[in-house]
Amino acid sequence: MLALPSLIVLAATGVTTGVAAAVQERSIRTSVVEQVSGVASSLAELPEVRDAVVSVVDAGAPGSLADADALAPATAALQPIASLVEGASGVSYVVVTDDDGVRITHPDPAERGEVVETTIAPVLAGERFVGTETGPSGATLRAKVPIVAAEGRVVGVVAVGVLESTIAADRARALGTLLPWSTGALVAATLASVLLSLVIARRLRRADAVDAESRQVRWTTDALREQAHEFGTRLHVVRGLVEQGDDEDAMAYIDAVAPGLTSGGGAGSPRRGAVATASVAAVRSELAVSGTALDLRIADDAVLDDEVLLVVANLCRNAAEAGATSVRCTIVTRDGTVTVTVEDDGPGIDPADAHRVLTRGWSSKPDETGLGRGIGLAVVRRTATERGGSVLVGRSATLGGARLDVEMAVAP
Repeated sequence: MLALPSLIVLAATGVTTGVAAAVQERSIRTSVVEQVSGVASSLAELPEVRDAVVSVVDAGAPGSLADADALAPATAALQPIASLVEGASGVSYVVVTDDDGVRITHPDPAERGEVVETTIAPVLAGERFVGTETGPSGATLRAKVPIVAAEGRVVGVVAVGVLESTIAADRARALGTLLPWSTGALVAATLASVLLSLVIARRLRRADAVDAESRQVRWTTDALREQAHEFGTRLHVVRGLVEQGDDEDAMAYIDAVAPGLTSGGGAGSPRRGAVATASVAAVRSELAVSGTALDLRIADDAVLDDEVLLVVANLCRNAAEAGATSVRCTIVTRDGTVTVTVEDDGPGIDPADAHRVLTRGWSSKPDETGLGRGIGLAVVRRTATERGGSVLVGRSATLGGARLDVEMAVAP
């Protein structure tokens, strides 16, 4: 009778571990499917990709397929884009083919100009494909999306894949985190089986309530951390305005970001130039404390509203915290879109982590304060998304470290 509770707990712990592992694997694969599908769809709709493929659509015929030389102009235009997307998004490969399935781009130059080995006919007929197939790089979970010309004709295919070995490595890392806890639970369950048998019913009744409460606490904590992060950035702006002697602009800025806080009925709108100057001075001062030099290049027609300045401050601060000694920030406005590019000479971003760095709570650095990390880049992504924009993560070609490009619509 004493052994029976131990057997039950051991069995339950083993089943729970198995279910957790299965859920973890499903979550990883679902994330990869969304990743490759999103990248493939974005590239297939990119005008530069469509125009380059259309330019070589007549280079081959069913009886005489195009070769690498015939496709060379399109390869020269598209391979740099494919290589950039591979590095920035963390996918294993980006392949673009013509309407006969001949590769225009491929990470391996020897495969360019060769016909793909996997089934592509349904995609050339206008269908999308997501699944696991084996190609020159090995077994990959891939998405294939047709490239459609302006007149509605399918002129090629974009295929984006992540190696099954990469997915397996992610799964192994997740299991490596799970197994020590599972093993400890098994040992503890064996030693305390009798005690557990007395309290398990009560624990089960409270489990749902505790879990719901924990989720609410986590959501609230995350929201407060993000608000505190933004508040700290705005305080730097206020300090910069005060140090410049712009008391009136400082009061107007406080009224703008916290309506009703002051009792004077408001001081109007802060001068955009004063706020921008104070923000830049605050960022430069903060980076200087950590020994980081800031090279700020702002186009004459650049629109520096509060959200653009928030993006600049977070990107520059993140680069300094990553160990960069030199940070270059470029701000330009073109065709109703403001682009902020921040490059540094730091250690850069591991391509395997490129699709994680914008996730709130993820950070390559330990949290020594206990207040949470991985907030700044999440704020940047949210800000850009709310303005109809996006964030592209890559590597700086000139400074050698990380590079982040943020695009968003100019504020109305």
